Amino acid sequence: MKITITKNGPYVVDPDVPLKEVDSVASRQGGVSAYEEKQAHDKAGSAAYLCRCGHSQNKPFCDGHHTKVGFDGAETNNRKNYDDEAEFIQGTVYNVLDNSKLCTVARFCDAGKGFWDAVDKADEASKKYVEHVGCTCNGGRLTLVDKQSGQKLEPKLEKEIYLVKDVPAGHLGPIHVRGGIQVVGADGFEYEVRNRIALCRCGESGNMPFCDATHMNCAHMEI
Repeated sequence: MKITITKNGPYVVDPDVPLKEVDSVASRQGGVSAYEEKQAHDKAGSAAYLCRCGHSQNKPFCDGHHTKVGFDGAETNNRKNYDDEAEFIQGTVYNVLDNSKLCTVARFCDAGKGFWDAVDKADEASKKYVEHVGCTCNGGRLTLVDKQSGQKLEPKLEKEIYLVKDVPAGHLGPIHVRGGIQVVGADGFEYEVRNRIALCRCGESGNMPFCDATHMNCAHMEI
């Protein structure tokens, strides 16, 4: 399974990669607690062409608007591996790897007592909360590392794509790629395969092809 980026054009998603529309579910604290699956797209065994410029009138699919708006889809990410860029933060039960450039403002870390406060605590409630946040961060900004075993904590995810609709924020969110699907750049470069990544679909990220939460300020991504 793979996703191929076309030069200044859409993402081409292999026929066997499932596409699902999901809504962000608001938490009592004002963050996001979960995703709710709303619709699965039947691709009928064909590749899917997903909008990358953000201006399609047939989202999530490309309708050719990238040519009308002069979309520049240059891949500006520095292509370094996650571990080489992530900050290492000491915690009590889990240490944390944090690559802030991958933050999508999905707000799972705002769904409880506060992630960074909970990381320093050892009670069971804090531990469960930290695990939830660390495993749902859709851009993979946060990764938990067990202090005893040194192993990364990752959820078991099916290989699929979530097309995020951030209902509480009133904007369409990123393309959440789950389960470790290869992303291939327009020049053939193979990006690091990770369990959780978020691809830009507003067309204005400063970290292309990855989401950097710019969609939150884009009028063309409002819902």
